[in-house]
Amino acid sequence: MSRRQFIKWLLSLAALCAATFAGWRFWLRREPAGTSEPNDSGTAVAPSGSSEGSERPAPLADGSLLGVMILSDTHVNSGFEEQSDKLRKALDDTSRFDSRIDALLITGDITDAGTDADYREYANVMKAYKKLPAVHANMGNHDYYGIWIDKDGQWSKDSMPNGKSDEHSRRAFMSQFGLERTYHDFYVNGFHFIMLSQEAYVQEKPEVGEGAWYSDEQLAWFKKALEPHKDGSPVFVMIHQPLPAIGQDGGSHQLIRAQAFRSLLKPYANVFVFSGHRHQNFRSGEHYSKETFHWFQNASVGRTRPVQQGDNTPTAQGLYVQVYADKVVLRAREFMDRTWIAEGSWTIPLKR
Repeated sequence: MSRRQFIKWLLSLAALCAATFAGWRFWLRREPAGTSEPNDSGTAVAPSGSSEGSERPAPLADGSLLGVMILSDTHVNSGFEEQSDKLRKALDDTSRFDSRIDALLITGDITDAGTDADYREYANVMKAYKKLPAVHANMGNHDYYGIWIDKDGQWSKDSMPNGKSDEHSRRAFMSQFGLERTYHDFYVNGFHFIMLSQEAYVQEKPEVGEGAWYSDEQLAWFKKALEPHKDGSPVFVMIHQPLPAIGQDGGSHQLIRAQAFRSLLKPYANVFVFSGHRHQNFRSGEHYSKETFHWFQNASVGRTRPVQQGDNTPTAQGLYVQVYADKVVLRAREFMDRTWIAEGSWTIPLKR
């Protein structure tokens, strides 16, 4: 099976599975669990534990306290230029944006296969942009796909794991983003971001399929990371795979320990969760769900699905988030022509 055929097979499987889902006085200062700084490849170095990033700056003229651009599913592939070109479109837009962008986030599937060559291609794209804010990311299932690639660089299910391992995938990701583990948190302008991350794939845990498995250690860390928000301050949580129906744990293509995840969020008033994976176009389908938290499902930079089958219009989409003293405003962005997507616009009041 060729690499292109294998990718098509995986995408068709993902589509089949996806079809089954359908004021600020409280928050002046806190000690962060970690902050980050940009380096010359446009990535973020490991959290330092300093107090930098915990101060809330004065609002801009429009009243905003923070602006972040959230990308997902960039799918950079050393063998295909299309995804790299779409990432450049997103970065071109971000670099010339009219509104503030204080951080750039990527919620998984940074690469197509997590190979050294894919990460080199990603770094080569990013290093051309010298003035990006700090970039933070978590892992998606595709970032573990190195196990499917044989010694000749071809996709091979029969010879999996092809001398690779999930540990190799984790180390490649952590090396790229200067991290000591796959999950981390950080503060920007006094606002807290938590990047949860898939910790294993089928080489170590065949039962997880394409789902996101979080260890007891990560969930315990997550519980502690949430504790500062008992005061009602907002917190922004990044995952990759979407959640299953309420009351269920997930399977392949979903967050597996979903009941534990939802339980940890219940005590907190202003939680915003962002996922990717589905590649669903912002011009179709549901992208916002209100539970005890606010859940937004992003599109994809590298492979947003068309609204109608057979529509080959190039598209690369993301989500821009602005935080104010009393609300969070979210707007879907089409990077190919630098326009807003009317169907993707939400204003969420913050609970007091």
